[in-house]
Amino acid sequence: MYPDTNLEVLMARYQQGDLAAATVLINQLSPQLHRFFVVQSACRGDADDLLQETWLRIHKVRHTYRSGEPVLPWLYAIARHIRIDHFRKTIRTTAREQRLDETPEVPAMAAAGSTTTMGLEALLAPLPESQREVIEMMKIAGMSLEEVARATSSSVGSVKQKAHRAYRKLRERLSGMGQSKGTEGGFS
Repeated sequence: MYPDTNLEVLMARYQQGDLAAATVLINQLSPQLHRFFVVQSACRGDADDLLQETWLRIHKVRHTYRSGEPVLPWLYAIARHIRIDHFRKTIRTTAREQRLDETPEVPAMAAAGSTTTMGLEALLAPLPESQREVIEMMKIAGMSLEEVARATSSSVGSVKQKAHRAYRKLRERLSGMGQSKGTEGGFS
């Protein structure tokens, strides 16, 4: 086990060429970065690819990290840009493709009786992308308002507004599914 698990220290050591620190950093942060992509992506394969692309980009631009600054906002800003680039590429590709035949209708999902049987992805799916991103960073990654603002190049007020609107939509959705206010899973 590596002696220090402080993200800022690990990143500084990674910048200096310490491969053990890089390995610890990757092992420590990959699960939450992967969740960030899974929640935002339609398929797990895309999330895997985006995670790999993020670590490649981080490796290329690791010299831009300012020692002593929080690592999470810097990492999530890179991950966010990777996701946006992927989204734009996908749109360009699908705009150029021609359908050979009509896609058959996908059967409707069975109605879920509670949020415990409903996946996080399905719960957050109706939210606009910017709100999903804020909720994922705050509630899953555990980032502060300031860190989310830095990672998304937004103001703290904008992040608060997106979070508030997302919470309201989630409460409406949960109450529409028969959930009581006490079982909102921390969405207040």
